[in-house]
Amino acid sequence: MNDALRVVFAGTSEFALPALRRLSHGPQRLIGVYTQPDRPSGRGRRLRSSPVKATAQACDLPVFQPRSLRSREAQAELAALAPDLMVVAAYGLILPPEVLAIPPLGCLNIHASLLPRWRGAAPIQRAMIAGDSRTGISIMRMDAGLDTGAVLAQRGCAITADDTAGEVHDRLAALGADLIAATVARWAASAIEPRAQDPAQATYAAKLSKEEAIIDWRRPAAELARRIRAFNPWPVGYTHHHERTLRVWFGRALAAGPIAAAAGEVVALSDAGIDVATGDGLLRIEEVQIPGRGRQQAKQFLNGYALTRGDRLG
Repeated sequence: MNDALRVVFAGTSEFALPALRRLSHGPQRLIGVYTQPDRPSGRGRRLRSSPVKATAQACDLPVFQPRSLRSREAQAELAALAPDLMVVAAYGLILPPEVLAIPPLGCLNIHASLLPRWRGAAPIQRAMIAGDSRTGISIMRMDAGLDTGAVLAQRGCAITADDTAGEVHDRLAALGADLIAATVARWAASAIEPRAQDPAQATYAAKLSKEEAIIDWRRPAAELARRIRAFNPWPVGYTHHHERTLRVWFGRALAAGPIAAAAGEVVALSDAGIDVATGDGLLRIEEVQIPGRGRQQAKQFLNGYALTRGDRLG
């Protein structure tokens, strides 16, 4: 059965690409790829294809882009493909119960956390903000709830003190590809016993907003460092110096404890970074950007920007 397994893939963002590539070269037959419609992008507002669409077309796979899967027409189109299984990774559209019921083997989701921890839209970033030292991938059989389905497989990985969300994202995307490839074969062979999630252990990973990326210097330095890494590459932590916006791409917490300076005050400048007082300890800004320029290491930035000890950020 595995050699003839008919699989539909649904995804949109770059997180889905390793899994799509892996499944397109596997023993199963990938019969179609669903992705969100092309969106206007850039100053010219030209329509831009999703990363998944571009990759699917490069692999000569049929692409489907319904605006919603709630319509009878979209559901009939999917049913006509006669999939045995649907694999979903960062698709971004809701799968209604009618769609979940189409493949006999169900719909499997590649989720970037160790469920039931961090259900929702931003599991990588929320894990980092919370100070989790470990995250991972869960393969879940989808149901009508928000990431509430039974778990078929999990694999963990560490979050280090220097990781950005982008780096964790890339590791988990690769890990997800490995795990879904192994899981599909075992699931099709009825070799997996699904494990129900414990709702009492669930946490929710709310979608990120640009507003929460502003740096509140009254917070502890350790927390600010986590938030800055979690907001890299989007939406990017930021603060203000006079009327200019400083985007902070990387910061590191120094020794905690009381500082004889107000929160947000620049207390030291060096090639290593810009040391700023916080609600608890110092935060060293190591990589920064101002409008009209690219990202710069602190040494390079300070060579061309007038920032002095005693200045206030915020």
